[in-house]
Amino acid sequence: MQLQDVIRHHWGIESLRPLQVPAITAVVERRNSLVVLPTGGGKSLCYQAPAVYLGGTTVVISPLISLMKDQVDGLRACGVAASQLDSSQTADERRTLLSDLKEGRINLLFVSPERISQPDFCELLKQVDVRTFAIDEAHCISHWGHDFRPEYRQLSRLKELFPACSIHAYTATATEQVREDIIKQLNLKDAEILVGDFDRPNLTYRVTPRRELLKQVLDVIARYPNEGGIIYCIRRADVDELTKKLTARGISALPYHAGLSNEQRGKAQDAFLEEKCNVIVATVAFGMGIDRSNVRYVMHTGMPKSLEHYQQETGRAGRDGLDAECVLFHSGADFFTWKSIIEKSAKELEDGSDFIESSMDHLREMDRYCRSAACRHYTLVRYFGQEPGFSSCSACDLCLGETSVLEDSSTVAKKIISCVYRVNQRFGIKHVVTVLRGLTSEQVKRSNHEALSTFGILKDQSEDNLRDWIYQLIGQNALAQEEVQGFGGQTYPILKLTRESAEVLKDLREVRLLLPVEKKRSGRGSAAKAAEPTTDMNLFEVLRALRKRIASDKRVPPYVIFSDATLKEMARIKPASLLEMRRISGVGDIKLRDYGDEFLEAVSTFENN
Repeated sequence: MQLQDVIRHHWGIESLRPLQVPAITAVVERRNSLVVLPTGGGKSLCYQAPAVYLGGTTVVISPLISLMKDQVDGLRACGVAASQLDSSQTADERRTLLSDLKEGRINLLFVSPERISQPDFCELLKQVDVRTFAIDEAHCISHWGHDFRPEYRQLSRLKELFPACSIHAYTATATEQVREDIIKQLNLKDAEILVGDFDRPNLTYRVTPRRELLKQVLDVIARYPNEGGIIYCIRRADVDELTKKLTARGISALPYHAGLSNEQRGKAQDAFLEEKCNVIVATVAFGMGIDRSNVRYVMHTGMPKSLEHYQQETGRAGRDGLDAECVLFHSGADFFTWKSIIEKSAKELEDGSDFIESSMDHLREMDRYCRSAACRHYTLVRYFGQEPGFSSCSACDLCLGETSVLEDSSTVAKKIISCVYRVNQRFGIKHVVTVLRGLTSEQVKRSNHEALSTFGILKDQSEDNLRDWIYQLIGQNALAQEEVQGFGGQTYPILKLTRESAEVLKDLREVRLLLPVEKKRSGRGSAAKAAEPTTDMNLFEVLRALRKRIASDKRVPPYVIFSDATLKEMARIKPASLLEMRRISGVGDIKLRDYGDEFLEAVSTFENN
C-alpha cells in the first residue's frame, strides 16, 4: 500500500498540507527533523502516518498522560495499533502491553520523558524493532522557550542510546533561538528544519481594554451558545471567583489550576474533552495536549506572560480549521502583576537573574503587542521570524475597524504629560486621572491640585479612556511608571516623565491613542464564506448529538469519532450512500465501517421528516 493510500484508508484525508509532505518524507527517509507547525497544522500526522507505512515501532515521547490517552484513542478509532505505557496502568495491563510490543503488534507507543530515562526501559526498547522517536511538545526542552521541563533535557541521550533511529521533534511555537536550542540539546546532526506558516487565518484576534470583566466575558460566551471555550486567568483566585460568577448565571463552567487536587483537575479536563462541560476557567496550568478540536473561543482575562504563551494558548481555538475567536482583556496593571510573580519565582532559584531578565523581555514584548496599533496577525507572524504576505488580515480588532485612532491624539497626550509634570511626578494613575477630570478628592485637596492649570483639562473624557490612554503612553515610552516605597514599607507605582515625554510636548514625536469602536463582529473571509454552500445547522446539531452518544458509549471524547469540520461537511453534502460519505474529509475506511450506517440513517431520517 502506498503512503497516500495509508493516509486515505486510516484518516480519510485526500490531500496533505504543504509542510506535511516534506515532514513525512523526512521520517520515511529516516532523516532527523525539527517540525514547527502551529496548533491545528497537522503535526501528529507527520509521524503517525509514516509509523503505519514503515511498520516496526515508533516511540512517541509525550509530556502528559491525558495527552497520550487522547492520541491513542484517536489512533485506535482510525484502526491504528497504538498504546501508551504510563504509571496509571495495572501490572497486568503493562505485561500485556510489553508482550504486544515485543511481538511487534504496536505501531506507535506513547511514553513520558521520565520513562525514557529509565535504563531498564531503554534496554527493553533495544530488543524491539524501534525505527523512529517522535518528541511531541519539543519546546519543553529549551530554557529559552516557555513551559520548560527539566526532564526533557534527558532526551539528549537518545542519539547515543539509539544511533540507528531517526529522531523527530515537533512543536507549535518556537522562535529561532528555541529552534537552535532544541537541535543542540537533541544532538540532531544534519536535521531538516521545517517551519510552517505561523498565521492562523481562521482565528480572529481581539485585544480590548478590561473594564467590566464579567460583562465582557458573558458577551463572548453569548456569541457561542453550546460551544466549547477556554478562559485564562493569571491567578488561581481569579479562576475561582470567575467560575463562581459564571455558574451563578447558569453557565456550566469548571475551574482548573494547580491548587486543585489531581482528581479535581482530571475530572474538569475529562468533562471538557467529553463535552459534558463547555467552559473551562483556568490558569496556564491547563491546555498542553488538549486535543478538543472544536474550541470556538479562547479568552484571556489578563495579559499572558509572553507571545509564545499567547500563541500556544490561543492556538487551542479552531484546531478543526473552522472560525474561532481569541479575545484578550488587557490592563496596564497586568504587567506589574506578572512582574511581581516573576520576581517571587526567581527567589526560589539559585541564580534567578537570568530568569528575571529573560522573563521581563518576554513580558515587555507581550505588553507592546497589547498596546500596538499594528495588525495582530502580522505582528505574531513577524515575531516568530517570518515575513507576512499581507499588511492587513481582516481578522483582528484593528483591521476590522473595531479600534480607531483618536483624532487629536497629540493634544490629549500633551495634556496628560503636562498633568504628570504639574503634580511633580509624585502620584499614580488614579490621582492623575482624577485631576484631569476635574474631580475633588481628599488627596487633591490636600495637595492643592485644584489650583493646577491641568485640573479638569480633560473633564469630558471617561475615567476608563484616560486610564487606558495613560497605559498606551507608557507603552510608547512617552511616560514611565516607577515603584516607590510608601508608609508601612508598601510600594506603589507613580508616573514619571521620560526623554520621549519632552519630544511629544515639542511635537518631535508622534503618538497614537486608540479608542474601541463598537462594530458588528466578523472575521476573515466572511464575504467569501457567505457565497459558499451553506451547512444545514439543524442537521449539524442532530449529527453532533449522535456523535456525543456514540462517544459516550465508547468512552472517548466526541472529536475522536468525527471533528466538527467533518460533521459540517456531512450536514452540507447530506450523503445518501456510504460511497458519498467516504468522500467527506475525515471519513476513513475504519470510521466508515464503524459509524457510516448510523450517520447515514441520521441524515436520511432528518431529510424525510
